[in-house]
Amino acid sequence: MARQLQSGRGSAGKSSHKSSGRPRRLWFEQVMAALALLNLLLVLFDLSYIPWRDFYLRHLPQLTQWYGERFKGIEPHRLIEAYLTAVQELETQVDLTGVQSPEVLPKLAQLQELSLDLITENPFAASDKSGTLERIKNRVRRQVGLQSSKAAFAQFWTQDYLTQAGWESSMQFFQSEIEPLLATAYYRNIGENGKFIDHFWQLDLWFVGLFAAEFVIRTLYLKRRYQQAWLDTVIWRSYDLLLLLPFWRWLRLIPVVIRLDQSRLVNFQPLERRILRGLIATVAVELTEMVVLRLIDQAQELIRRGEVTRWLLRSRYIDLNGVNEVEAIAKQFSDLLIYQVLPKVQPELEALLTHSVTQILGRSPVYAGLQNLPGVSAASNSLTQQLVADLSKNAYEAIRSALEDETGAVLLRRLVGQLGDSLSAELKQSQAADEIQALTIALLDEVKVNYVERIAATDHAELQAQSGRLYRIAQNRAAQDQASE
Repeated sequence: MARQLQSGRGSAGKSSHKSSGRPRRLWFEQVMAALALLNLLLVLFDLSYIPWRDFYLRHLPQLTQWYGERFKGIEPHRLIEAYLTAVQELETQVDLTGVQSPEVLPKLAQLQELSLDLITENPFAASDKSGTLERIKNRVRRQVGLQSSKAAFAQFWTQDYLTQAGWESSMQFFQSEIEPLLATAYYRNIGENGKFIDHFWQLDLWFVGLFAAEFVIRTLYLKRRYQQAWLDTVIWRSYDLLLLLPFWRWLRLIPVVIRLDQSRLVNFQPLERRILRGLIATVAVELTEMVVLRLIDQAQELIRRGEVTRWLLRSRYIDLNGVNEVEAIAKQFSDLLIYQVLPKVQPELEALLTHSVTQILGRSPVYAGLQNLPGVSAASNSLTQQLVADLSKNAYEAIRSALEDETGAVLLRRLVGQLGDSLSAELKQSQAADEIQALTIALLDEVKVNYVERIAATDHAELQAQSGRLYRIAQNRAAQDQASE
């Protein structure tokens, strides 16, 4: 008892020492995990910038334009920029002199020419957004009511149409339906290497340098503290090397998840358990199927080669220990049956024999006639029970004495041997062995087919649910045991 208390105080002291030192390291782990998460978010933003630029432009227009110009070499397309400038100049002129003034005609002519250039040059092709131009043409055709996109644009930028349709409503249509689509077009510069300019490395280099310095310091610390080789300390936290790769940056998700879990910023253990249980359930089903099918295939191959028949007939059979296992098993089984099982089931056996004897005697007319005499029925029942009891007792004693007697044991072994020899002889002389072999192979084929169907129909979700229930039961039991201690 005293030793247990001393051990408990020692463990408590260790845990308190560990808990007092761990928070000092935990804040550093949390800071580095947060920086790794920030770097991963920047990487994901950079990878999704080009495909999702339209989305970012609608919700974060200033940040999107600045990032594109600074790191992606993106510039506003000159044709689109000239088009939007011409629209602004037209709006300014209409505000000064009105739609029907002569000063508006040159502005409208310029927009008609720029619209033709827009359709002909397709400034969206460079950014692989030709579908955007088709949407613009479809909207203008529907608005004006013409089938030709060139004619629709030419009609839209006329004094008659703007007056008839209404200047305010026409400009509202352009600003809400056309201008946002035009703003998505851009021109991306190409570097000397023949590829699009991408300066994300300038931003990413600061994080890579920080993580590289941290990795070196951690490696030195682990090597000195645990006296390990350089290779062992590098492998210890090899997942941090993914933070240093200038390519495949999406792989940084792996060290970020590990760091968030180790720093306790995010608890991934429930998700990890679910994933592991799902994988284990799937692998268990597939592995069980492969093992069972492999065993059946091996059994079929042994039967086809005649190994099972040769074993049964004892031809070319290798005896390893000089013991006849069949006789030994028969002796063990007979001893268990005679000395353990039969004494326990003797009342039930006597009741069954009594019922059988009574049924047999009941079929005799003489016995049925005697049952009508007074007192004979009770006497016959008592006589039958006594006869069955004596019969079962004498049979049991005879079998037991035969087993205990040396001569009886020899006769029993001779009987078992003669049964085996007779069976082997009959199998050699008849065609039963070949028929049994063929039927057994066919039966194993049916077992394989039915087993595969049953495995294929197995619901993995049900297996996961069962494993989850078992895990929760085990956890609750462990918590109860810990609480009781």
